[in-house]
Amino acid sequence: MQTAFTAEQLANPDYAASHSAIRKCVHCGFCTATCPTYVLLGDERDSPRGRIELIKAMLEDGGAPSKATVTHIDRCLSCLACVTTCPSGVDYAQLIGHGRTHIETYYRRPWFERALRWAIPHVLTRPRHLRAALMLGRLGRPFGPLLETLRLKPLAALLRLVPPRAPQCKPQRTYPAQGATRGRVALLQGCVEPAMAPQIRAAAIRLITRAGFEVALVEGEGCCGALSEHLGRAKEAQSFAAANVAAWTRAGPFAAIITTAAGCGTTLKGYGRLLEGDAASAHAAAITRDVLEFIEEVGLPPVTRPGRISVAYHVPCSLQHGQQLKAGPARLLAEAGFEVRHVAEGHLCCGSAGVYNILQADLAGRLRDRKAANIARTGAAVVSAGNIGCIAQLAPALDAPVIHPVELLDWATGGPAPAGLEQLAVDAP
Repeated sequence: MQTAFTAEQLANPDYAASHSAIRKCVHCGFCTATCPTYVLLGDERDSPRGRIELIKAMLEDGGAPSKATVTHIDRCLSCLACVTTCPSGVDYAQLIGHGRTHIETYYRRPWFERALRWAIPHVLTRPRHLRAALMLGRLGRPFGPLLETLRLKPLAALLRLVPPRAPQCKPQRTYPAQGATRGRVALLQGCVEPAMAPQIRAAAIRLITRAGFEVALVEGEGCCGALSEHLGRAKEAQSFAAANVAAWTRAGPFAAIITTAAGCGTTLKGYGRLLEGDAASAHAAAITRDVLEFIEEVGLPPVTRPGRISVAYHVPCSLQHGQQLKAGPARLLAEAGFEVRHVAEGHLCCGSAGVYNILQADLAGRLRDRKAANIARTGAAVVSAGNIGCIAQLAPALDAPVIHPVELLDWATGGPAPAGLEQLAVDAP
């Protein structure tokens, strides 16, 4: 695809990178078959190659984009299924990120959208604020239908995502390895997950220490920057990334930086691009591992509770497309004795996608229902997903418990039964 960027624009590294990515697109159309919004809507402008055209024109023209352009770019989930499919190696993540930053800089949204987009990072990236918001959300859940009738669908969507109250406990800073120490790792504490599902981190710590590694929760660490990137706030994302890298550098060295949320892992692995030219950031990106990826590399601890509980494994987009980790987690679950069942249309997003299920509630709901129907057809007793966003998105639409794989692996190797699995664990042969 040809571009008409000026020499002045191409002197900017972001424009140069976008120019390179755009020129690789040959309009083959392979991406349309795997793009969730194109599958739902059938509009070329809601396909990756259509959005590339829109981003190209928007960047070439400069200034404020049209409302229609913003609408179609906003509808992108950043699931990156198109990256997996593309035979030409188009860096779509670069393009959609640049496009969102341009929109955030030059486009003035309606006041309600501006307020919501301001509130999301100020609440979700601050655990204390998030805990207070979750408490209010639990009180406000009965008013969800009223918000729907008042056309406040983003707020109603937020209430649907609020999970039951989970027990909280103040974590230690370090957790010693069990048995001979094989190394020391940092476990990303995250923002949303500790408030919504603290049991995931607890299970990860038990599993990693059982595998022989000391676990550190690093002081001074904050949000990974993923939410800011989704909102087009590039400088804010860079600030989060720089703070995290500085904290890990002070507390290191580490054999790995481990994440339990696939969305965070994709962002961390992109720190070398986000903070280009910084050696410490490139190193942090290089040693980042999803917790399931790490356990597969170092070996699953001995299984002590074998059973054939059926598990429908939902692969988060950020894991299979963002990090290109597809079969490993399912292999681990099978190694731990679970009967893993394939979910049809596994390449399609569940509609969570960072804050997409808040900002694009209608489309997210259609994708959730489609995914939930495919999961239900497996007949599995348990659903497993390695990203807190997917878990929160799918749980209200399914009868089976939705559990992070690390909780299942922890239980299989000596940990407590996850919530919702107690009776199944008793009944398993």
